[in-house]
Amino acid sequence: MADPRAPLRFSKMHGAGNDFVVLDLRDGAPPPDAALAARLADRHFGVGCDQILTIEPPRADGSVAAYGIWNADGSPSQQCGNGARCVAAWLVRDGAARGDRFQLDSPLATHAVERLDDGGYAIAMGVPGFLPARIPLRGFDAPQAEYEAEADGARVRFGAVSMGNPHAVIEVERIAEAPLATLGPALQRSALFPESVNVGFAEVIAPDRIALRVYERGVGETLACGSGACAAAVALMRRGRVGRDVAVALPGGELRVRWPHDEAQVIMSGPAAFVFEGEWQR
Repeated sequence: MADPRAPLRFSKMHGAGNDFVVLDLRDGAPPPDAALAARLADRHFGVGCDQILTIEPPRADGSVAAYGIWNADGSPSQQCGNGARCVAAWLVRDGAARGDRFQLDSPLATHAVERLDDGGYAIAMGVPGFLPARIPLRGFDAPQAEYEAEADGARVRFGAVSMGNPHAVIEVERIAEAPLATLGPALQRSALFPESVNVGFAEVIAPDRIALRVYERGVGETLACGSGACAAAVALMRRGRVGRDVAVALPGGELRVRWPHDEAQVIMSGPAAFVFEGEWQR
């Protein structure tokens, strides 16, 4: 068991600007509590990040490792596509992951990983869920391509999908004018989403390209959101707005999302970068 008073070693990483503090807890050390997670994530008094990722012993046979996800406010998360790529890159550098194909255990499931020739990673993100009860989304019994409801007195149309975490997807004409600061928090605190929701604003640029901004629960707007990119892509694919293989342009970089057919897993690919290593003095 690790000495709780010893400095906490960490890696700072990012995936398309979605940044993380990565902690190696394979020695049995406990995950950060809410207070420590918030201090680490603080961009003025801490390291600064959108989320904390914890590397843990594997849970499934054949997996290289498991990982946990902690939002900047200390709350746990079930899914993070950009984080999964960073964990994969961290384990390759560590030597725990060998070869171009391996698998990781997220808090939700086991994910196949492929190391790409350009240095990025492709992650099998699972089959998206559209049943309102699975998202969860209240007030609707059956899946719809788009829902219409009221949030903070305004009528809003949105798609809704679970990528292991809940997402609302709003198509906009101009991404630069998307009302993230108002509509994002309004949907997050709405009774429609009992577990809150990640809110994506998507502009269709071409049949194979969209622009996206995401207001994440527990974080706010981030430079990129991997599960949000998957959610936006599949919501637009189901409505016939884009094809089954799209580039997703986010403020921090570009991801690619493939969804061959409705019963298939969504494959998300993109970069993972190391920024620096450090020690947190407790």
